[in-house]
Amino acid sequence: MTVAEGQAWRSFVLGEFLRVKHGYAFKGEHFSDSGPYIVLTPGNFYDEGGFKHKENEKYYTGDFPSDFLLKRGDLLVVMTEQKVGLLGSPAIVPEADVYLHNQRLGLIVDLDADLAHRKFLYYLFNFRGVREQIQATANGAKVRHTSPSRIYEVEVRLPSLEAQCMIASILSAYDDLIANNLRRIKILEEMAQALFREWFVKFRFPGHERVRMVESSLGKVPEGWGPKSLGEICAKITDGAHSSPKSVEDGLPMASVKDLTPFGINLESCRHIASGDFETLVRQGCQPNVGDVLIAKDGASALDTVCLLEEKLEIVLLSSVAILRPDVTKVLPILLRHYLDDDATRAYMKSSFTTGAAIPRVILKDFARALVVVPPVNLQQRFNHLARAAADQTQALIKKNRVLRRTRDLLLPKLISGDLDVSNLDIPIPEDAA
Repeated sequence: MTVAEGQAWRSFVLGEFLRVKHGYAFKGEHFSDSGPYIVLTPGNFYDEGGFKHKENEKYYTGDFPSDFLLKRGDLLVVMTEQKVGLLGSPAIVPEADVYLHNQRLGLIVDLDADLAHRKFLYYLFNFRGVREQIQATANGAKVRHTSPSRIYEVEVRLPSLEAQCMIASILSAYDDLIANNLRRIKILEEMAQALFREWFVKFRFPGHERVRMVESSLGKVPEGWGPKSLGEICAKITDGAHSSPKSVEDGLPMASVKDLTPFGINLESCRHIASGDFETLVRQGCQPNVGDVLIAKDGASALDTVCLLEEKLEIVLLSSVAILRPDVTKVLPILLRHYLDDDATRAYMKSSFTTGAAIPRVILKDFARALVVVPPVNLQQRFNHLARAAADQTQALIKKNRVLRRTRDLLLPKLISGDLDVSNLDIPIPEDAA
């Protein structure tokens, strides 16, 4: 199908062509670390829209009304602002019979298919003009909320259904490329971590048959692989700023644990501080270097998020992030990163060094006490050669995704507002977008 006629844009309020269904109040006693269903929360939504999996999903094992089990393609909207910028964020459910519709999320139902296309509506909720209206009518002092009735009053403009399908198809093409690159990144990471475990956890490294196993404080290890503390193999162990300068609109980025990802720092989510405050924190050692291993030390994700900084960034960190600077004569950065990202190391450090029930944290000096089994340098170099290839491909894909996101984000407001006319484009529309 192609769009052959001009776009006829008409004004509506959302309540004219959709309804918003409240979620179910799932009972806390049935939440679990595993189970057949996942209860969705605002944490499953990106600020800029889209569905994401969390490391600490909420599983549910109890009974619930069947109409709160979501279907593939269902469109949800965040109705509680768990963090600034999240209110009104949409996501499309990726799989049927897995996810549960929680009470802080609104499900789009009774959509008039003669007026609005569901995928176009997803991008409409990502349009700044729509988000600003939802924000403006929200209530609540500390945590802001919206409601179905407020969403119904949001004013929008819609083109013809054919144009909506075309716009959704154009924007979806970018999202599909981004998602495909993310899948490739995940495969590369799994391959590198599997190699690490084979060599340095299971000790099935090249030539392992000729190496005797000996007792150590961490159990049996290959001879010559004496356990070393992080303090012994790191040239520096520190963290970010312990006081937080006020945010400014036009400044330099400051990252906290929320901005840390397995592949670096998400610059787009960082807040900004004045250049004078930034320079002060650089002098205090709060700026990471290329080759530093960064790890979450405070909060729910303490020890769960680890990355190797692969590129020079003009950025400073808050104290929720620990900076480990490897002594490369003793341990290579990529190997240290994989050690700290290994489930066994993480479990050992959590049981040995994590404090605080409500807000877990690791005291900085305890990082220096943690032990890892350090292999000979020549084996590290062989691993580095193999893992480095995967890491370089990952970084290339991450950079591609930045460009794709930037282009999509530039196109979205122009397409959704009608500033860019798609009526003369002759682009096939996939069946699932029509």
